[in-house]
Amino acid sequence: MPYLFLAIAVIFETIGTSAMQASQQFSRFWPSVLVVVGYGISFYFMALTLRYMPVGIVYALWSGLGIVLIATIGYAVFGQKLDGPALLGLGLIIAGIAVIQLFSSTTSH
Repeated sequence: MPYLFLAIAVIFETIGTSAMQASQQFSRFWPSVLVVVGYGISFYFMALTLRYMPVGIVYALWSGLGIVLIATIGYAVFGQKLDGPALLGLGLIIAGIAVIQLFSSTTSH
């Protein structure tokens, strides 16, 4: 169950951050509302995840997955280019998430 909560938190964080870009610095009403709602739901589900996992691990997974998803959305939806070092950094984030999941005893498997 904690991974479902965390997945929902990541999805809504990604929605909120994408809406932040679409809000054009909070000058558009509905995307701005979506930012607040998206982050509110994300934080709620992240808080539920904290019942089962340590805050450092939850935050590392939440932010790492969010960064990778937002970079992908930025590229696909907003036309933001990624250069080699950016792709390398994203790969390292994914590798870090894999190390936590595969080898850490602090996550609930």
